[in-house]
Amino acid sequence: MRIVITGASSGLGEHLALHYASFENELVLLARRAERLEEVAQRCRARGGHVETVVADVNDFSLMHQIGKELAQTPIDRLILNAGISVGHSGSVTPFEDFYTLFKTNFLSVHAFLEPIIPSLMEQKSGEIVFVSSLASLITMPTSIAYSSSKRALNAYAEGLRYQLKPYGIEVMTILPGFIDSEMTQKNRFKMPFLLSSEAGVKRIVDAIARKKRYYPFPLRFYLMIRATLLLPQFLRDWIVNFTNFKKGA
Repeated sequence: MRIVITGASSGLGEHLALHYASFENELVLLARRAERLEEVAQRCRARGGHVETVVADVNDFSLMHQIGKELAQTPIDRLILNAGISVGHSGSVTPFEDFYTLFKTNFLSVHAFLEPIIPSLMEQKSGEIVFVSSLASLITMPTSIAYSSSKRALNAYAEGLRYQLKPYGIEVMTILPGFIDSEMTQKNRFKMPFLLSSEAGVKRIVDAIARKKRYYPFPLRFYLMIRATLLLPQFLRDWIVNFTNFKKGA
């Protein structure tokens, strides 16, 4: 199986690469930090995986488009679009530059990469596209407006793509993790509910992919709490959101 993973130099991307590293799989690992990426690649090769590395910043849209074209020359079985960033939680107004960077990285870069790949998947009438989103996309907190908005946009993109590609036998999956111990979450200075280790988080993700779950939010208890909050009258939802989140930006 030929598997492409973005954001593969650390966090979930690193753990996903190590999980799929085997004699049966050919991995294409993409990230911007060359040294970190090569370290991950060497560990994957030690497990028997054939690994190709691609050093690129996903915010370089022209480069991502070109890389997509090149990768599409060979059939791709699974794409895991994991690259993403956060600017942390703050009660102040998000600077435009941060907002712009989040949308470029978490959302716009995805289509720059996929545009030349999608036609090849349609032609081969097979393949899987996995989007790593976030439970934060389901309810926009006042301390993470830019991040939640970028991930909600990603959900909408994935949903439309799933409908578009279904007739071609292509599986599109959206994974929505809660808090997972990683480089991204370690900068948070508040208690993160239902925090999972990277290993536990990846185990759930790979299981969902194996079962071809088109929409997979987890942990379940956290997801149900969010869903319940969204069903409340607006004044109660406002009170809960303000009580639990503005203190994050203190």
